[in-house]
Amino acid sequence: MMQWPQLLTPQRLGKSQPEDLSLARTPFQRDFDRLIFSAAFRRLKDKTQVFSLSQNDYVRTRLIHSLEVASVGRSLGRIVGEQIVAEHQLAITAADIGDIVAAACIAHDIGNPPFGHSGEDAIRSGFDFWQQQHPNLDLTTAQRLDLEKFEGNAQGLRVICRLEIPHRRGSLQLTCPTIAAFTKYPRASDVPAGTGRSTQKYGFFQADQQLFAEVATAVGLMPGTAGLSWCRHPLTFLVEAADDICYSIVDIEDGYQMGFLTFAEVVALLNPIAQLDLTKSDGAEPELVTHLRAKSIDILVREAAHNFLAQEQNILRAEFDQELLSLSSYHEALQAIHGKARSAIFQQPQVVGVQIAGYEVLAKLFTEFANALIQPHNTKSNLVLQMMPATHRPQPGENTYQQLLHVTDFISEMTDSYATRLFQQFSGISLL
Repeated sequence: MMQWPQLLTPQRLGKSQPEDLSLARTPFQRDFDRLIFSAAFRRLKDKTQVFSLSQNDYVRTRLIHSLEVASVGRSLGRIVGEQIVAEHQLAITAADIGDIVAAACIAHDIGNPPFGHSGEDAIRSGFDFWQQQHPNLDLTTAQRLDLEKFEGNAQGLRVICRLEIPHRRGSLQLTCPTIAAFTKYPRASDVPAGTGRSTQKYGFFQADQQLFAEVATAVGLMPGTAGLSWCRHPLTFLVEAADDICYSIVDIEDGYQMGFLTFAEVVALLNPIAQLDLTKSDGAEPELVTHLRAKSIDILVREAAHNFLAQEQNILRAEFDQELLSLSSYHEALQAIHGKARSAIFQQPQVVGVQIAGYEVLAKLFTEFANALIQPHNTKSNLVLQMMPATHRPQPGENTYQQLLHVTDFISEMTDSYATRLFQQFSGISLL
């Protein structure tokens, strides 16, 4: 059974001793600040949430989404923390738990490539097509799966633990509780998926397996497959709930602002949760939509916190592995929201069209850079490699897997605009 004192240790990855909890700015606050000031976080300002390269200045980017998720996550952490700290007489405060969840939330999309989730699939497709042209690649089965199933979640762990400050072990050197709470899928790509929520994807590449093993050991996660998988950190369920609450509700608000949903449709979707008496309000429709969004989020936050506390012992024994929102009394309303978002928003031509373009952009970039890495002695390859930052260029003695990770590292960190511009240059469409 996992224990809260160890789960919340202020031990940093890459440091030998835990940090002092009595400092004015706590270790978990510093985690949040390090992430906010990171280059990888800043790039989220130009990465797709739903609407890529949108001409509407209202809709959310991944950066705004991450800030909103962190706000919700902090509330969830503090509500849960009040009871956990009191019951277990912990040395930390409820605010500390809120800060851990908020830091994990602020980082939850930090590894996502351009063009949203379709960008992940574009990298997978790009590698799959490329390896068909190079069938004799020197890759182990596990290394090949890392690329065939490329995951923004695993890339995020790589960003915060290896890439942001590459010369320093642990990179940002966040606390182990924050890193563990961030890792929604604590397993390697070659561990078969199970029925639990935490096994549906993978959370670290083979190259970063040892780093996560150190984190899991430090916080006392219960192991699954030896050295390849663990149970979730309990606070991960709150990180996931914060993300789920935000994208479920705000997608509807964005859809309304983009003109894809009518006011009546928004009311039908959100008021079963918010339960507002709109006949008593004289506000304009956009104001009422904002009120519906805010009230729905507040209700779902309080319910998710209640459900977490009800399942606390099962979570600590690693006997609970579901989304907290799957326990919601508003589950039916949330399903209706997801269905409407798919049909009225995600299938809009401007959304689908950009996703299709993303496949073309990222597949070409993967091919160009991968070819340059394995054929480094011709003129074009040398020129292509000059487009990569020095930290992403091949180093002497690196194997094929390590070289290909340079490609996915570089492509993943790109913004939508930069990837599009580079694609146009490589295609001869633009010279600037």
